[in-house]
Parts: sequence; structure tokens; C-alpha cells
Amino acid sequence: MSSEIGKIALLQGTLDLIVLRTLQSLGPQHAYAIATRLEQVSNDSLRLNQGTLYPALVRLEQQGRIKGTWGRTESSREAKFYAITNAGERALAEETRRWRRMSGLVEKLLTEGA
Repeated sequence: MSSEIGKIALLQGTLDLIVLRTLQSLGPQHAYAIATRLEQVSNDSLRLNQGTLYPALVRLEQQGRIKGTWGRTESSREAKFYAITNAGERALAEETRRWRRMSGLVEKLLTEGA
């Protein structure tokens, strides 16, 4: 039996949305804290490895949606802390509206049939 049973696969673009929302909610966070928070909120249904999360953080930073600055963690380790930018706030609002429209449509199609 696969260890992935019960885990949630992210649709393309969804990770960016939830990372932006996490940073909006919690303020600046380093990658490990973001991953830990997402696991916690999802009751461990969502597990992000470095190969998934770091490319998303780089992409969001290149798009100007987040800004990274170096700092120290609670355990005095050096880490890059990411914060949502004004452009990220705007993108989050738009992507949230788009996600809600799409999820409503999918729900309707599942309920009523296509």
C-alpha cells in the first residue's frame, strides 16, 4: 500500500495560494515554519518536502509576491524569512476569488452531474 494514501495532492498553482495566505496570516516565516504550519492546519494531510516548497518560494519571490530576508530562527539558525508584499496581497485576493469560483463550479458539477 502506498504511503501517499490519505495525503492530498496539490493542484498546480494551489501551493502559491496557500503559501501567500499563510504569510498573510502569520507574518514573516522561514520555509520550515511554513511547511510545519501547513501540515498542522491540514492535520498532517499535506506534507511539503524541500523539492516542493523551495521552488514555490523562489517563484513567488521572483514574481515580487514575497520578499525574503535573512535572519535567525528561534533556535539561532540562519534562515531566510519570507513576507508577503503588496503585490502578493493583490495576487492572493485575486487567486482566492478565482479558487472560490472554480471550487463552487466543481462542487456544482459533482452534485448535479455534468
